[in-house]
This record gives sequence, structure tokens and C-alpha cells, in this order.
Amino acid sequence: MNLTEVSALTFAVQSFVTLLVIMDPPGATPIFLALVSDKTPKERIRLAWQAAAISLVVITSFALFGQFVLEYMNVSMEALQAAGGLLLLYVSLQLLTGRIEEIDASTNKNVALVPLGTPLLAGPGAIVATMIFVKQVDSTSLALGLIAAIVAVHLIIALALMASTKILSVIKDAGVTLVARIAGLLLAAIADQMLADAIKVLSA
Repeated sequence: MNLTEVSALTFAVQSFVTLLVIMDPPGATPIFLALVSDKTPKERIRLAWQAAAISLVVITSFALFGQFVLEYMNVSMEALQAAGGLLLLYVSLQLLTGRIEEIDASTNKNVALVPLGTPLLAGPGAIVATMIFVKQVDSTSLALGLIAAIVAVHLIIALALMASTKILSVIKDAGVTLVARIAGLLLAAIADQMLADAIKVLSA
């Protein structure tokens, strides 16, 4: 194995670990369970794969065109982060008040698109990290390593979300309500942190 191959492997591992930590499949699980609690088992599995697929599309799109789009629209990453934080804050309030049906109505009953696919999974942190990795790519081997890392992360996300749906058959309605409240609290904290980080940079 030559130096280039070792470097590509190291780059792929670094990319994989970084994105996996940022996208945090275990952290997204309670939020996913709360949003799909009223779906059939078949629909839950479909939404798990859809959420991962949508996140993959968003991440890939920003990897290829993100810098150009943001510069063309004169939008900073911090502004995008603030917008994502506000959206997650809105969803967290729906979870905390038990008004999940409003989320379904506002997203054509496809929570895999919003808020799961984006901005929860494919959020500003994952987008920024991916764009930074793209800037470091200077060879075909590094590009392939990054692609493999992104795909692998999303496969793990899909499998984690799909496996988590079995929990719903065990915890019953009372457990689902508890999960929804916990998910709402976690999501509110994530949203507040995203807003705080964006405001800190914008006001500096």
C-alpha cells in the first residue's frame, strides 16, 4: 500500500468519524420515533430510509454546489444555521405541546423531508464539515474516500433509524408520549445552540 492510498484511507476515516459524530444517529432516534409514532411499521421503515436519502442528497448537493450557491445568494453559513435553528425550534414546540399533526400537515405528511432529512441530519454542522473536506480533496483517491465516507454514514443512519422503530411496539402509547416530550426538549436545546452559535458569529 503506497502513501497515497494510506492518505486516502486516513482521510476517509476522518471524514466518516467527523460526519457520524456531527449527524449523531442515536441523538436523532428519539426525535424520529416521536415523529413516526402514528405511522404503520412499513411506513416507519420507509421514512427511515427516506430521511437518510434526503440527507444524502442535501449533503451531496452542498458538497458540489454549496459554496457557489451561498456566494451567489450572498448568504452566510451562519445565516443558514440560524434559519435551521428557527425551524428546529418550531418543530420542538410542536413535540412539546403534542401537536404532531401540525408538522405532518405542513410537510405533506412526510417528516422524512423536514425536519428529519434537513435540518436535523443534514444540518449546518454536517454541511460545513463536508464543504471543508471537499476543499481538501486534491486527488481521485481522496474524492473516492470522501464519497465512501458520506455514503457509509448515511447507511448507518438509515439502519439506526429503522432498527429504532421496533422500540415503539414495546413502549406503547404512554411511552410514545414520553419520547415525544424528551425529543422536543432535546430538539429545543439543539435549536437554541444553533441560534446561539450563529448569533455569536454574526455579532462578532
